[in-house]
Amino acid sequence: MKKKLKIGVLFGGKSAEHEVSLQSARNVIEALDKTKYEVIPIGINKDGKWMLNNTSNYLLNIDNPKLIKLNKSHREIVLYSQGGGKLSEINNSNQESKIDVVFPVMHGPFGEDGSIQGLLKVADVPYVGAGILGSAVGMDKDVMKRLLRDAGIPICKFITFTKNQKIDFKKVKKEIGLPFFIKPANMGSSVGINKVGSEKEFQKAIKEAFSFDSKIIIEENINGREIECSVLGNDSPIASVPGEIIANQEFYSYDAKYVDEGAIAQIPAKIDKKTQKKVQELAIKTFQILNCEGMGRVDFFLKKNGEVLVNEINTIPGFTKISMYPKLWEATGISLPKLLDRLIDLAIERYNKEKKLKTSV
Repeated sequence: MKKKLKIGVLFGGKSAEHEVSLQSARNVIEALDKTKYEVIPIGINKDGKWMLNNTSNYLLNIDNPKLIKLNKSHREIVLYSQGGGKLSEINNSNQESKIDVVFPVMHGPFGEDGSIQGLLKVADVPYVGAGILGSAVGMDKDVMKRLLRDAGIPICKFITFTKNQKIDFKKVKKEIGLPFFIKPANMGSSVGINKVGSEKEFQKAIKEAFSFDSKIIIEENINGREIECSVLGNDSPIASVPGEIIANQEFYSYDAKYVDEGAIAQIPAKIDKKTQKKVQELAIKTFQILNCEGMGRVDFFLKKNGEVLVNEINTIPGFTKISMYPKLWEATGISLPKLLDRLIDLAIERYNKEKKLKTSV
């Protein structure tokens, strides 16, 4: 009988998207094929401590998105540098274990921005998803948009500001137009995002965005449909059928995504074949330009005149029961368990490829 792979599902973390990560992790852990894998839940609390959990009780209030939280564990662990996935319990050094692949299901800073990816690379263990550079670039909306713009990818107008810069409402209005969106540069799941239509709203939105990041971006409002497309692969990525998000609120907010289901997912999107092909081609091109691997969800705006604009990429997209990334692949013909199999295979494939590279002259 083939030995089961030990999959360390890494979730939680210090990000404002901690609770979203818990929901995603639950869905991944439930969907992983237990005949192939031994699943090891590793929860990271809001202080950044890594805890070993049991698959039976790692979450509390699991059916309430507003109250869901990580269950306490006294089994605090560390991951060895160059240990090939070796774990040790801090309070009991005799308790050691080893994982074969890490599946990070962490959204936002400290999980999706290259931090965890760097740690896992130093630990010498295969991990699912984009590498250090792709993760960092995908997380920073400012850098991401500059790279896409320079590569000729169509995007919306944007301006970037840091905390030490003066931000003048009238100048922004003249350059971007009203209304516009104010966002933290390094955040996902619509956290800290506000749609602004007046100077009064402007100051409040600036303050909120800067409470999550030291850099913010201001983007023009695009009157168009919100289209999403999932990408899967390393060197030869493929794209799913596109889907459409029809928000019941002002925009596709955090609550609409994860709390009150304030949006309708139209899968596949009701678009013509020419537009579908354009979206899929742009999704793959965006994925490659930003040096992504494994998985990514590319979000678009489709204007009334047929123009397609890339909004952003998510290198660790949501895996909740209502998340678009797995739902789009399901509609394309790849079930969630098979999708997870493929992502784990891609992680091992990249790891083996990198191991062949020289590390000395």
